[in-house]
Amino acid sequence: MTIENASPFFAWDVSSYLALFLVIAFTIVLVDSLFSGDSNVQIKPTQKKFFIGKWFYFICFLRFNKSEKYLHRPKLVQWSAEFYPVLLLVFLLRGFVVEPFRIPSNSMMPTLLTGDFILVSKFDYGVSLPVLNKKIIEFKKPQRGDAIVFRYPNYEKNDKYQGADFIKRIVGVPGDILSYSSDQLMVNAQAADYKDLDRYTGVESGIQMTGFKHLREQLNNTAYDILLDPERSSQSTPNLKVPDGHYFVMGDNRSRSSDSRFWGFVPEEYIIGKAFGIWMHYDNSLKFDRIGGFD
Repeated sequence: MTIENASPFFAWDVSSYLALFLVIAFTIVLVDSLFSGDSNVQIKPTQKKFFIGKWFYFICFLRFNKSEKYLHRPKLVQWSAEFYPVLLLVFLLRGFVVEPFRIPSNSMMPTLLTGDFILVSKFDYGVSLPVLNKKIIEFKKPQRGDAIVFRYPNYEKNDKYQGADFIKRIVGVPGDILSYSSDQLMVNAQAADYKDLDRYTGVESGIQMTGFKHLREQLNNTAYDILLDPERSSQSTPNLKVPDGHYFVMGDNRSRSSDSRFWGFVPEEYIIGKAFGIWMHYDNSLKFDRIGGFD
């Protein structure tokens, strides 16, 4: 499956609701400023050189100068003006710099556990417009081994997954020919190397993975840890070529991951960012030793 069959990227999420609030708040205060009898919006002829600066200040803070007050305005205007600057900052940080996500499943064990709260870089691959995720500046392409967060393409048009965000690891980039059989990854006729790290001991929601094989998978210069079920091989995939503009992803917990082996490729346009760190963990309990982990 490729992007032609995917559901639209847009979905109502935190960023979308923030954008909606910002538009509504901006409209409320602008209309109030334009039509209130004692508005500060009127710019005198001698002040025209400050026109652009005043409007830029208004766009950032919903007021034309620091001294402008809203105490005599309707409550809706007051609330809009008070909350707008803070939420605008949150929106810009989430949209262009870094966005937090929570890991909801065991599919990325042992790297990430259920209940890990992770940070995702929004500028590692370039600059994209928030909400629409349209890239306007590109820095570099995603690489094999990158753990990425992406909007699930939902090729099957399942309402349950509309707008859902997934995290997986890239194992195939555009043009790669790869296969996965009997838990052996092959990319461009090169077999991945595996180092045995002994049996895995699961905790909390991942307790069922206790006894799984803990391996380090390495392809070229990229290495990461994976889990394999000792009782059976995980889902295989035959030789296939990754199409242009798409990526083949798998979870590190190979037998407990719904990924490209099952539903197809990830369109580049649906990649939200590169995951890089854990800032909190809560599953059945807080685990402070998880904080700061993950590259």
